[in-house]
Amino acid sequence: MASAAIFSSLRRRRSPSLEAFLAPVDLSGVALVQTLASISTEIVSCFSGVRFSFQRRNARSLIRKIEIFVVLFEFLSDSNWGSRRSSDNSSSSTALLCLKELYLLLYRSKILVDYCAQSNVFPVNDLDLSDDIREQIELLQKQSRKSRLYIDKNDESLRETFYSFLDRFQNGEIPNPVDLRSFFVEKLMIKDPKSCRNEIEFLEEQIVNHDGDLEPTGSVINGFVAITRYCRFLIFGFEEDGLEWRIENPKKPRKGFVAQEIGDTFITVPKDFVCPISLDLMTDPVIISTGQTYDRSSIARWIEEGHCTCPKTGQMLMDSRIVPNRALKNLIVQWCVASGISCESEFTDSPSEGFASALPTKAAVEANKATVSILIQYLADGSEAAQTVAAREIRLLAKTGKENRAFIAEAGAIPHLRRLLKSESAVAQENSVTAMLNLSIYEKNKSLIMEEDDCLESIVSVLVSGLTVEAQENAAATLFSLSAVHEYKKRIAIVDQCVEALALLLQNGTSRGKKDAVTALYNLSTHPDNCSRMIEGGGVSSLVGALKNEGVAEEAAGALALLVRQSLGAEAIGKEDSAVAGLMGMMRCGTPRGKENAVAALLELCRSGGAAVAEKVLRAPAIAGLLQTLLFTGTKRARRKAASLARVFQRRENAAMRSGVYGFVGNANGDRDGGFANDVSVPISISISVPVL
Repeated sequence: MASAAIFSSLRRRRSPSLEAFLAPVDLSGVALVQTLASISTEIVSCFSGVRFSFQRRNARSLIRKIEIFVVLFEFLSDSNWGSRRSSDNSSSSTALLCLKELYLLLYRSKILVDYCAQSNVFPVNDLDLSDDIREQIELLQKQSRKSRLYIDKNDESLRETFYSFLDRFQNGEIPNPVDLRSFFVEKLMIKDPKSCRNEIEFLEEQIVNHDGDLEPTGSVINGFVAITRYCRFLIFGFEEDGLEWRIENPKKPRKGFVAQEIGDTFITVPKDFVCPISLDLMTDPVIISTGQTYDRSSIARWIEEGHCTCPKTGQMLMDSRIVPNRALKNLIVQWCVASGISCESEFTDSPSEGFASALPTKAAVEANKATVSILIQYLADGSEAAQTVAAREIRLLAKTGKENRAFIAEAGAIPHLRRLLKSESAVAQENSVTAMLNLSIYEKNKSLIMEEDDCLESIVSVLVSGLTVEAQENAAATLFSLSAVHEYKKRIAIVDQCVEALALLLQNGTSRGKKDAVTALYNLSTHPDNCSRMIEGGGVSSLVGALKNEGVAEEAAGALALLVRQSLGAEAIGKEDSAVAGLMGMMRCGTPRGKENAVAALLELCRSGGAAVAEKVLRAPAIAGLLQTLLFTGTKRARRKAASLARVFQRRENAAMRSGVYGFVGNANGDRDGGFANDVSVPISISISVPVL
């Protein structure tokens, strides 16, 4: 018996080729007619004598129709139609378009009749069966041909009832609780919270595992999930839950449910598809003058607010033009379709161009709104266990979709979540800070969080002394999300112990925690007023130390490149013993962006860090070779910065020649230290050809 893998492989080999979906754009005139004649003739000759096991009448009818096309194409080919038609004749152009469409039809017809021809019924004649068994099998075959799918009237009634619930939610109405209880408890036999959760998990698994092949559609099942979640709390309240998520060792790092779910928020969407400002899936990606891509609405708002730098790199914008990134937009659309994400309507100008199944999707949103109203009620006055469960459910609902994030905040969840940030329950605190993080991803919610009394301070408190590692990490990620808004950067940095806690997390956190911390520190570094706080809070020291960590070195170098622009920052970075060596290491083996940030930081150190720091940079071993490599292989900005640094070398060399100390600097033993002279021997010639950059 063939294994499942072999069977799957066989099916893949029989999958339709691209010819079944793409018209022959490279064929026209005689060549197109000849191709059509060849395909139709092949279909007729190959399948006219085949005895089909099923769909006999339809297959025969299709072949007879194609026989007529054979005559048509032979006539067009003999009459040399393609060479006689005029290129400016609109009727000929229309005919050509129709022939190309006909090509697709014929090719798909070939695939269809081939499938019917190769399919077979049970091979009775090939098996050594007794007369009794043969008679039973033949009877089964006859019954199968006549049988029709039977739908139980009770099942059909349940389906109609469920769709009526969808219709009610679609129209903004909440179904009668008695009807819902009857449907779920008495008819579907879902009698407890655990059964509800199992049903939801099963349905969500079906959506993921049967992407695009579901019947009913995924949006209908999403509606069922939303209604089931609503009924779970409406009918059963919060009994039993809350005790299932107890943490035995709160300080022990673990892959808990919060870490997994918040990880899904960022990992499931490819990094390149996420806007660096909003942290949400881009619907209209555009490119700015620095080459970075952002969602149009986010970067437009950034520029309108008067910013003249790139939010991600900190570079000055050459102009305010934005260019559509159509290639990335097409990739995002393709990924959304392949992933079953209902976002196509966001890429269209008319709502009617979205998914045809918009009705159940809206019903699911309305059902989720009803669920949130119940959850917030329990957040306000429920027991500790009920509040923990409510926070968890809000976190899950806010995990995906800006619609969910919007109406959760509008319903008033943020003040109650803020109160839970100070909970003595590790699970409640972890749920609330992660829910806050998910909500903050939606741009409009950032202001609601920042305007809530004591909310920012409570988030920082979780960062400083959270009861679980995940809570601390998610607090750092929340600060990163909030600091995407420029005017919030200073407010965040001046909160007591904020920078200190981020620096400590960058030094001692998990790999994910270090990533959260360095991105938050980077965002804070983009505000010029935060330089002193970064120095006093240990942010500069932790960023210098992070240059040795491959996972966060690029962001650390970027933050240092921003801080070093101020003399105060350049002086502080220059005092760090490993700063120059770390930046040199980034130039040697970092990412293209990391090398760019490193050489920019070194250049600013020479300009603003004082004579001693400049001397330290200029005498660094192998600096000339690294600059030479960067001048030929770096990004445009990296080459420009490397050229400027090479000029600094050249001026220093010329000064050394005039003072008579060219070639060496004496050391304590009277030996030659050829570090600078030897290093700059190559860049001298390079610096001449660089000014054009």
